[in-house]
Amino acid sequence: MLDCIIKNGKVVDGSGNPWFYGDVGIKDGIIVKVGSVDEESHQVIDAKRQVISPGFIDGHCHSDLMILNYPKSEIKLQQGVTAEVVGNCGLSPAPFFGEYKQLLKEYVQPVIGSSRNEWSWNTVEEYVTAIRKARPSENITTYVAHGTLRILVMGFAKRAATKEEIERMKMLLEEGMKAGAIGLSIGLLYAPGSYSSREEIAELCSVLPKYNGLFSTHIRGEGNNLIPSIKEVIWIAEKAGVPLHVSHLKAAGKRNWGLVQDAMELIADARERGLDVTCDVYPYSASSTMLLTVLPPWVLEGGVQQTLNRFRDKTIREKIKGELSNEQEDWDNLVCSTGWNNVMISSVQTEKNRSLEGKNIAEISEMRGIHPVDCTLDLLLEENGNISIVYFLMSDDDVREVVKWDNSLIASDSLHCDTGKPHPRLYGSFPRVFSKYVREERVLSLEQAVRKITSFPVKRFNLGKRGLLIPGYAADIVVFNPDTIQDEATYENPKNYPNGIHHVWVNGKMTMRNGVHTNVREGIFIPSSSCCNH
Repeated sequence: MLDCIIKNGKVVDGSGNPWFYGDVGIKDGIIVKVGSVDEESHQVIDAKRQVISPGFIDGHCHSDLMILNYPKSEIKLQQGVTAEVVGNCGLSPAPFFGEYKQLLKEYVQPVIGSSRNEWSWNTVEEYVTAIRKARPSENITTYVAHGTLRILVMGFAKRAATKEEIERMKMLLEEGMKAGAIGLSIGLLYAPGSYSSREEIAELCSVLPKYNGLFSTHIRGEGNNLIPSIKEVIWIAEKAGVPLHVSHLKAAGKRNWGLVQDAMELIADARERGLDVTCDVYPYSASSTMLLTVLPPWVLEGGVQQTLNRFRDKTIREKIKGELSNEQEDWDNLVCSTGWNNVMISSVQTEKNRSLEGKNIAEISEMRGIHPVDCTLDLLLEENGNISIVYFLMSDDDVREVVKWDNSLIASDSLHCDTGKPHPRLYGSFPRVFSKYVREERVLSLEQAVRKITSFPVKRFNLGKRGLLIPGYAADIVVFNPDTIQDEATYENPKNYPNGIHHVWVNGKMTMRNGVHTNVREGIFIPSSSCCNH
């Protein structure tokens, strides 16, 4: 007898092939039959006029601590997400040890949030154990994060790593890969990743081929330096002989809109040469990150507290103000090309500034009667550096071009949920794919959209037998209404669940029924499918 049969649905199997009417049979966490299923079953769900799809994969997010703080994962399950990939952009909470560990903790909090408990792990393997102990409702996998390794080995030193330091980072990377990580993520835009040369990164990547690991990168510049930044990571991947995944491909700043076409051509040319390179994109024209990232990279040397101390020096303040007021050659000054009116405060740490959430820096500086740079530095001092922002810097046309491209998958790039006004992508990314790009704009077919958030990310991230509705694969399944699926999260009111997603199964267990969490928590840590070979 089967555990469950989902009957009479429009089956979109994740492959990109045309939909068909049929049933899906589940037993012991596995899909056992697709098509016409007439066996006896403990449970039968009628999916008439609904789509039956593989569970959605959020291939780029920052839920590293959210999964421990909120293991029910309702924010993502309400969107049909059954698995998340964390450890992105070179930022992660593990490993966590040594003299610089507090520098790491302070620095990553605006992106991954604060933990309800102490960070009890030293290694990636122990972090994975913490995930398993939390018994999440969805599946999780992770990268090893380069920025984390560099901070733990050499703090925020603005210099080249020594041979010995690179060897220590390689050892830590190898430990993480053995624990099941899917690859190495870097954040060349963020300190201390921004202090690293391409040669240093290529040497680190030499660890990856043994584990069939993926090299994933937030590139050095997404504005004026977009094209040289794409060239840089392609050089690294070709030098190291590793597959490359470019995170959240975009052209930031109005003067750069349209450059995504050139970036996509570079990627296509690399693929022609035989380099396995792909990218992801989120379905919004605003980004989200920490306010510290708008500053010149040299300001962040030494970590958050040394950065804040610099703000108290009048001469340094004037230097920062001068650099932020002009375009820069060696780093992307996105404020200059985008404007302070497009930098919105999404999260602060103290009640004193809670009323500023949802306001932009231009508004706040006018309220305070001071220059926007002074306003930014003062706010960072008041909040001990822990401020998240939403950054309006992209073109809808560019986003659309990357969304429809065959070599892109779609992810949320969502931050933690502790913010006052988080980017709406945290609550709405995956329904938005169907409401905006399938139903309204017809940029993607239903089948293309499902492939971009199911089988494509599973294959890209080595997640094994998931992402397709075929016998023998894990029963991570979503049932949704293609006519009513709709994101409801906005920039003004971002904490709204979407409509149209009715049922979700994770590893064969019904975790959402009629839009309500069943309190079932059957998620697992998914090691890279290459991990078991070593």
